Amino acid sequence: MSERESKHEITVEAPAADVYRMLAEVENWPRLFPPSVYVDRVETDGTHERIRIWATANGEPKNWTSRRELDPRGLRIAFWQEVSSPPVAQMRGTWEVEPLGPEKTRLRLLHTFRAIDDDPEGLAWIERAVDDNSNAELPGLKDAVELAMSTGELTLSFTDSVRVEGSAKDAYDFVNEAGLWAERLPHVASVQLTETTPGLQVLRMETLTADGSAHVTESVRVCFPHHRIAYKQTTLPALMALHTGRWEFEEDAAGFTTVSSQHTVILEAENIGKVLGPDAGVPEARAFIREALGTNSRTTLGYAKGYAEARR
Repeated sequence: MSERESKHEITVEAPAADVYRMLAEVENWPRLFPPSVYVDRVETDGTHERIRIWATANGEPKNWTSRRELDPRGLRIAFWQEVSSPPVAQMRGTWEVEPLGPEKTRLRLLHTFRAIDDDPEGLAWIERAVDDNSNAELPGLKDAVELAMSTGELTLSFTDSVRVEGSAKDAYDFVNEAGLWAERLPHVASVQLTETTPGLQVLRMETLTADGSAHVTESVRVCFPHHRIAYKQTTLPALMALHTGRWEFEEDAAGFTTVSSQHTVILEAENIGKVLGPDAGVPEARAFIREALGTNSRTTLGYAKGYAEARR
């Protein structure tokens, strides 16, 4: 069997313990690594854990299940794919965190992999995907850790919710059927929804803002009927360096449902003046994003509520 190895590394201006912690906290990976869309920790005993990962590879959404072995003393995390997506037959690797000083760390990412039936084209695809993702992941982690060590003012998270006199399924269906949003939502000018794998969607939208201008975004969405839709924007407006979110649907025993829209945003500091004017700063950008995203979310929540309640 043909097996390939790869090694990537980067220097991070942060303590090794903080770098290791960022890697260990998989629930934050979509905020740290550009290709990662959503990560679900399936089981853990503190040292060994099983996780499911949704990410983009060569521009395509993929998902797989991995196991990890955490070594906080040695500052190492070994991982291997339990269930891989074609053309991957096997994938394993190691994160190595090496202190270079009190505030400097060398981070290595090692991979070993092979393709189904040792197919040369498949092996080349995997090698390209590993290189692309590693070259995106390491700078993403470096920036995220260094930003966390300096200031959190560029990051904001918030949630809007509505109580629905209807089922979680009906409210979920409205959000899941985003391909119909141009017909159903006033702030969506056009939409294209692709779902080649059930529950894994690519959503491209042209959205109207309050002043009548429009911007195009693209997101990868991971859907869990009928309780959660997690997403990450892969094409972003100029004011955002990152945008992830979740739709949550919680139905109670009486048949009422709480629907929530959660956002996490990292501002693109360099573009604040270009977008909002030369006098604007981080506070103005935070307020602008909170209002713009919140308004669209509350509008969608209101229409989802009406859709679900009409079906009671």
